[in-house]
Amino acid sequence: MVDSSITQAVKAKYGAVAESGLTNDHAGVKAIAEAFGYSAEELGGIPAEANMGLSCGNPTATAKLRAGEVVVDLGSGGGLDVFLAAKKVGPTGKAIGIDMTPSMVERARKGAQEGGFANVEFYLGEIDKLPLKDGSVDVVISNCVINLAADKRAVFREIARVLKPGGRLAVSDIALKRELPAELAGDVMAYVGCIAGAILIEEYRARLLAAGFGAVQVVDSGADLNAYAKLENQSGCCSPAMEEKEEKGAVKKGGCCGTSLKVVQGGGCCGGEAKKEEKDDLHGGLKGLLEKYDVNAYAASVKVYAVKPA
Repeated sequence: MVDSSITQAVKAKYGAVAESGLTNDHAGVKAIAEAFGYSAEELGGIPAEANMGLSCGNPTATAKLRAGEVVVDLGSGGGLDVFLAAKKVGPTGKAIGIDMTPSMVERARKGAQEGGFANVEFYLGEIDKLPLKDGSVDVVISNCVINLAADKRAVFREIARVLKPGGRLAVSDIALKRELPAELAGDVMAYVGCIAGAILIEEYRARLLAAGFGAVQVVDSGADLNAYAKLENQSGCCSPAMEEKEEKGAVKKGGCCGTSLKVVQGGGCCGGEAKKEEKDDLHGGLKGLLEKYDVNAYAASVKVYAVKPA
């Protein structure tokens, strides 16, 4: 897979999630976030649309954010961690989200407006070319996104560039415990699903050191990656949030398969057998990987911490 095809695949899949209607109001979405370290109190204090079940940790819990700081979230999605960070840095601080998917940025901005978050900003951009000034940020956070970047060295260099001297990095991500089997390593869905693009834990540490960071820690959190299976039957085009039931549930509107869709008991999104689109949506693809591979044997949810020397 070349860099451009990787980027386009990631954009397409995450754009579809942004438009799917998945929110924290769905039990499976909430269960994923709680499995990776978010409390019910945290999830209840932010816009429901900010959480779409895409986390692999809770970076705001380890970033030690302080009032007045400027914090940037790389790959901010619907704004889950930005909104949590905004509460921690307070009105004198600022929380900024960067995401390359227009529908994600639109969703996050809508949540900020409706939730009355005055100290947040969301920008469209790529994390290996951040639209930020040198030395303008106190803390960089990210949640299950850096593994998706085709050029991780560029990402680490950009983080070092925008951080102030003494600034810190606190990231939740997926890293590898050992090399992946060839079939899994070359699977586009495995890449988009945060597995095939991940690098070895030791390599993660080495690349941060090479980018000039100190006090580098990359620690296996021990979280169960099978938590993503909790979103069964709530993903992609068949998301319950996308259904508008009429005539006692006979019709649903929207989704990936058409404008007005017959719902057939036991069938796929458009009736009959499950369609290829259902198998290829992000959460559906993750579920398929989990059924085929013991992903925990190869990959880990890691907590990453590093400091830019003063």
